[in-house]
Amino acid sequence: MSEHEIFVYASYGLGALIMAVLLAWLWIDRNITVKELARLEEMGVRRRSQTQDD
Repeated sequence: MSEHEIFVYASYGLGALIMAVLLAWLWIDRNITVKELARLEEMGVRRRSQTQDD
């Protein structure tokens, strides 16, 4: 295996690792946001875009 191949494989591996970390971060943040919205809705807080008739 040449030095060039090692660099290419390492680059792809690092890129895949970064993508996996970003996806995990987004998934965790989404879950936190959904829980917070549910908590606020339980408290009676509504979104401004919702009308009073909803």
